[in-house]
This record gives sequence, structure tokens and C-alpha cells, in this order.
Amino acid sequence: MPYSSAVTLTSAANKQGPNVWLKAFPHAAGKMQSPVDIKTSLVTQDPQLLQRPLSWTYVPKNCKSLLNTGEGWKVVVEGQDSCLTGGPLEHSYQLVQFHCHWGKCCNTGSEHTIDGKGYAAELHLVHWNVDLYNSVEEALASPKGLAVIGIFFQVGKHNDELMKITNLLHDIANKGEECSLPKEVDPAGFIPEAHDYWTYEGSLTTPPCHESVTWIVFKKPIEVSEEQLEKFKCLYSSTVKAIVNGEPVPGKVIQNVRPTQPLNGRIIREAPY
Repeated sequence: MPYSSAVTLTSAANKQGPNVWLKAFPHAAGKMQSPVDIKTSLVTQDPQLLQRPLSWTYVPKNCKSLLNTGEGWKVVVEGQDSCLTGGPLEHSYQLVQFHCHWGKCCNTGSEHTIDGKGYAAELHLVHWNVDLYNSVEEALASPKGLAVIGIFFQVGKHNDELMKITNLLHDIANKGEECSLPKEVDPAGFIPEAHDYWTYEGSLTTPPCHESVTWIVFKKPIEVSEEQLEKFKCLYSSTVKAIVNGEPVPGKVIQNVRPTQPLNGRIIREAPY
């Protein structure tokens, strides 16, 4: 599945971090890499994005399990009844999973930045093109193969939908651990009330960094509590414990953010709301 083989981005794993991805993952050297800094003064307004409004349908009961990938948490989805269409998308896309990126502090956790500013975290809803491809694996490495919705988290009030996930993180503390979801999680519950968005063509933000993603980044963040964000950092990046001063110390996923990449002439579009 997308993002499942990503290298852990923690201070304890600098030797495996984004600065050395190019050696093992040649796609990371491409000209359409993500994330990017969205400079609002340079965004192009595109009325055509309004001709087919962005539309999504999700089935909460199809969110099946919560997994510690070693890079963070991921909700595994059986998405056969889900559908993302419209906006910049020419095909139908099906939800396969969603996961989150976060940082050490409240303004360094989002992968995309806006005029150089980051948010506390960024949720990614990952969809694959069911019109053109026969499997997630095929779509992952193919043009127009994926559509990823990015949603910013900012510190504020407690988020009830996210609580269904954060309450379970202690059950998947170690890499590879997985648990079922006793309460249905609704992916649509994370969509901001205002549906303004930016869109551009880019890549996975983790290895293998295939340039197969149509990004849809909602402008408005949603609020989550600081306590909920701190629970993310209780996850361990490995079942193998390092030895520090003679004591075994497993590494925690304190941050899992790829730095922004050059835009290289790509156009970021928005609907003229």
C-alpha cells in the first residue's frame, strides 16, 4: 500500500532520513516532488475547478484497523464503496488508507507549508484511480494513479473523530502492531467545513516517492487538542531497542515530516470562491 514502506523520520534515524533517500529511491530526485510551500500570491485561479465540484463518499464501517507502520499510525480502509471525484480529478478514486504527519512543535508538523508557515500536523487521505488501474500497487507507480487529500491540524479544541484513533494508540505502541477499530471512524469527519482547496501535481512524500499524486490540500485547518497531538509521539519506530548507556531504548516517532521540495515551475491552482 502507499506509504507503507516509508523510511522513519526521527532524530534517531538521520542516516535513513530524506537527505539520503536519493541513493536508494531515484524517484526522489524528480522534478515533481512533494510536499511544497504554497505561496498564495503565486497561486492560479482556475474557474474550471468549479465545473465539476469536488465530491467524496466514505463508509465509516469500512475503516477496518489501526496500524503502527514504524513511521506513524495508519488507518487501513476497505474502500470499495468510497468515491472521490470532481475538482481536478478526471477519474474516480477509492480510499485505501489515511495517516498523519507531525513534528516536534505546533508549527512544524505539516508537510505542506503556506507562505512558509507550517501547522501542527497534516492528515493524508490516500485514494487510488480505479478507472485506469487494477490495483493500488499499479496505481502507486502510474500517472494520475493517486489522489491525496491533505488536511491541516491546528491546536485548539478536542476533536471527537480523532479521539477514536488516539484512544487506541497505546495498543499499537510498537512497529507492526495493529488493532481493530471498536468505534467507526468517519473520514469525512476530518474534512473542514470550508471546502476551499489548492491542487497541484506531485509525489508521495515518502519512499518510493513516485510522482503519481494529484494533491488536494484544503486551505482551512481543523482543530485538535494538544493532548491528542502528544499521543502521536508515544508510538515507537521499531521493535528493536537501541542500547544507550547499557540500557535498551526504543526510538519514538517524534516527527515524520519531509522537508518542502522545489516547485520547479509547477502551477498550484485554486477555485475562485
